[in-house]
Amino acid sequence: METTFFIAGIVALAATLRTITCANPVHALLYLITSLLAVAIDFYALGAAFAATLEVVVYAGAVMVLFVFVVMMLNLNQETVTRERHWLRPKLWVGPSVFAAILLIAMVWSMTVGGAIGGIEGTPLSANAVGMALFGPYVLVVELAAFLLLAALVVAIHIGRDERNEARWKAEHGERETTQAGEQQ
Repeated sequence: METTFFIAGIVALAATLRTITCANPVHALLYLITSLLAVAIDFYALGAAFAATLEVVVYAGAVMVLFVFVVMMLNLNQETVTRERHWLRPKLWVGPSVFAAILLIAMVWSMTVGGAIGGIEGTPLSANAVGMALFGPYVLVVELAAFLLLAALVVAIHIGRDERNEARWKAEHGERETTQAGEQQ
């Protein structure tokens, strides 16, 4: 498991570095997902299977879907369709795919050859204990994190809206209302 931990750690560092250095947001998100999966394998290698599961479900799943949704909203016009097709060429998936394959090989190796889960002795953490901790003494932190994510979504929608379409809509409807008002008189 120690080898798996270090391999996943190296993949997490490399994928995170590519996340930071990618100019393309779609590629950065692919590398970020790979990095989050590597961190989940690190949690698993340390004996925190529940934390690894939460990492995959919450971060690599739900939060990344939110990020992809925001990226899609920021690219609303027609000229970005060809740019997105260029971004999603199969050649560009090689880096995240190689990192994911390394993680898969390390995980399968550790489960078959490596033996038992984790290298830390102690009682495993149950879902009940995590829930009691999160919604007990840390309930304010959980609520603040939820509020922060909601605020980030509202800001992304506000930044991503296209004022040209809004102005065009107002011009069309304002023109119709003026025409309808003139016809009624």
